[in-house]
Amino acid sequence: MAKNSRSGHSASQDLPEAELEVLACLWNAGALTAGEIRNQLESYRPMAHGSVLTLLNRLSEKGLVKREKSGQGKSFAYRATRGPKSTHRRILQKLRQRIFGGNSVAIVASLLESQPTSPEEIEELKALIERLEQNQKLEDK
Repeated sequence: MAKNSRSGHSASQDLPEAELEVLACLWNAGALTAGEIRNQLESYRPMAHGSVLTLLNRLSEKGLVKREKSGQGKSFAYRATRGPKSTHRRILQKLRQRIFGGNSVAIVASLLESQPTSPEEIEELKALIERLEQNQKLEDK
């Protein structure tokens, strides 16, 4: 993980919600301009263009975003430097500890019971459980 030169902590540690939302836009769409990010966030986090640029600069300083020419005039496109998996894992670990007392089954049950689960999702979950069982058997040997 990249280090934040000012604090010595890992760059993705404890991102503020606004920075995390900007990163999520980039994870979902790939490279975006600040204006495109602003448009995507508009419905739930309206921001001035300058505020989006400030967040992107902070993420860039942390090594989580890189800037490149967009091909649209003088604007730049921004791209996440790593995928969301490690950030998702960290957030879920904190949530599991703080809210669910460390109980993984409780957090998964809460997610699945909060909205209808499709037959396809149920099949994916069954396959995941099978893989977890196989890995556990291999570890036990």
